[in-house]
Amino acid sequence: MLRYQESNELHRDFHGSTNLAIHYLAENYGVEAAKGVLRKTGREVYKSIHDKLAAGDDSELVEHLSWFANREGARYRMEVAPGEVVFEMLECPAIHHMRRLGIAPDELTCLQTSEINAGMCEGTPWESSLEILGEGHCIQRFKKVRGQRSEKVKV
Repeated sequence: MLRYQESNELHRDFHGSTNLAIHYLAENYGVEAAKGVLRKTGREVYKSIHDKLAAGDDSELVEHLSWFANREGARYRMEVAPGEVVFEMLECPAIHHMRRLGIAPDELTCLQTSEINAGMCEGTPWESSLEILGEGHCIQRFKKVRGQRSEKVKV
């Protein structure tokens, strides 16, 4: 079961404040320090996803991606196959909201996604990649690179 499954009011300013915090880290401590914080977030804040991936189980990752995309009203597609999850964000709600706040997305905006995903996969038989197709449009891939998937997940 998904560890974080908030049902209270959606706080979209999270995206703007997170982006500003990552910019602060990058400007004051360097991009590598910001990456380190994001990867640690992927490993520790999303520990239950990380631990399941380490065991070869992508079920919580799939639930996490769909839960939060649906919660924010995102347009997305997801394909789940043995050993691979492909999540295509067609219109990113974070970028949409930042634009409404007057915050211009930049390279650090999508770095948050790529590094948190990398942290969730770190030390597991999974790897992640992020392909940016346009503003607010990306493909996040999670692929099992060692061993066999422990169970088949249907979406």
